[in-house]
Amino acid sequence: MKSLPRIKICGLKDVQTIEAMDGLPIHEIGFIFAPSKRQVDKRTARELIAAVHRVKASGGARPKTVGVFVNESFESLESILEEAPLDVVQLHGNESAEFCSAVRDELHVDVWKVFSMKHNTDVHDIHTAMNRLSPFKNAVNAVLIDAPGGGTGQTFDWAAINAYKKAAEELGITLYVAGGLHEGNIEELLRVYSPGGIDVSSGVETDGQKDINKIRLFVRKVIEI
Repeated sequence: MKSLPRIKICGLKDVQTIEAMDGLPIHEIGFIFAPSKRQVDKRTARELIAAVHRVKASGGARPKTVGVFVNESFESLESILEEAPLDVVQLHGNESAEFCSAVRDELHVDVWKVFSMKHNTDVHDIHTAMNRLSPFKNAVNAVLIDAPGGGTGQTFDWAAINAYKKAAEELGITLYVAGGLHEGNIEELLRVYSPGGIDVSSGVETDGQKDINKIRLFVRKVIEI
């Protein structure tokens, strides 16, 4: 029997949906600070974080809160965290390992680094995966592989997952998979590749808005596999 992955629901914008997630066995709830149709400001994020703190999720604990950023300056991150006390900073740009380490150590948050899976022939290679991930071994708490751009609702070539999973395991880092996940394809992902974590956003939306029924269906599919 395969162990269940960590489940992250990303791109939340309203308190009502968060409150309706109470009792679901999820691990993280994400907020988008980078330019996006799902973008929130730090004041709104503070209200959403307070709502998460009232929710009981996996194992009776509250979910962790994750902020998604793209090439944000250290000073800006510091300012945002002062008002919106996130648990995790997810870095989706060109941030270096040194920057990730500084954010984690000086701002006292977990850090996840995102790697885009571009459509080329070398992303399936373990040596390429190790070369990309190894500089971040002591700088991040998790890595996430996603389709280029992120938040597009598109998948990448899942054949790349095995190399990155093996590299992450050797480095002792949790691997999350994102990009176009939904209740119709999550079973294949988990049965074939079994990543440590999954990250869903557009796949649990209706007309661009989070749909609590789709969130519940997605989570149910995960826990029943």
